Amino acid sequence: MSYLLRVVLPDRPGMLGAVATAIGQAGGDIVSLDVVERGPDGAVDDLLVQLPAGGLADVLITSAQSVPGVVVESLRPYLGADDLHRDLELVDELAADPAAALQLLVDLAPGVFRAGWALLVGPAGQLGGSAGAPDLTGVALPWLPLTTARRMDAREQWVPERWNTLGTELAAAPVGTAGTAVLVGRPGGPRFRASEVLRLAHLAGIAATVTTTSVPA
Repeated sequence: MSYLLRVVLPDRPGMLGAVATAIGQAGGDIVSLDVVERGPDGAVDDLLVQLPAGGLADVLITSAQSVPGVVVESLRPYLGADDLHRDLELVDELAADPAAALQLLVDLAPGVFRAGWALLVGPAGQLGGSAGAPDLTGVALPWLPLTTARRMDAREQWVPERWNTLGTELAAAPVGTAGTAVLVGRPGGPRFRASEVLRLAHLAGIAATVTTTSVPA
């Protein structure tokens, strides 16, 4: 079974190695690592960890936090271990098929951001969605038009109750114009960091640009 473990590491040499050693001693195998955010106080990393059959997920939390100063921000099962998860690979996909860039953006964004789903939305409602994306029928989007990428507060009145029940964290970014946006949902968290929102804005901007340039003059 694979799990996505988000850890906050103090800015001290050897911290990641110490966490990796602790997880290994608990029977976990780190498959990949994504740096989510770095700052003067340390780093936020996503570790994709595999446990052997019968392994208890709780040991990942206790082992990581056995390293002084390390904080586990979230732990959740992860079924998409082979999903696309690097920004540059998504950009390559967009460049290879610019006519389908907007659909590619919502199809691949969940893998990039370790999320559950992504939607393309506009004034008329839902314009497209990834596999597993919810149906927005009857859901008002009062935050459109959107001029700047931002993290959504799950307590906002427009958020469907079923999303709150699942603890869904949300982020959105404009795609080309303020009237069209990509909305990414991460059921169960963790919350979107500022660096992730910025990356989403950049990728949405690239998708909009390649779509525009692919239209014949």
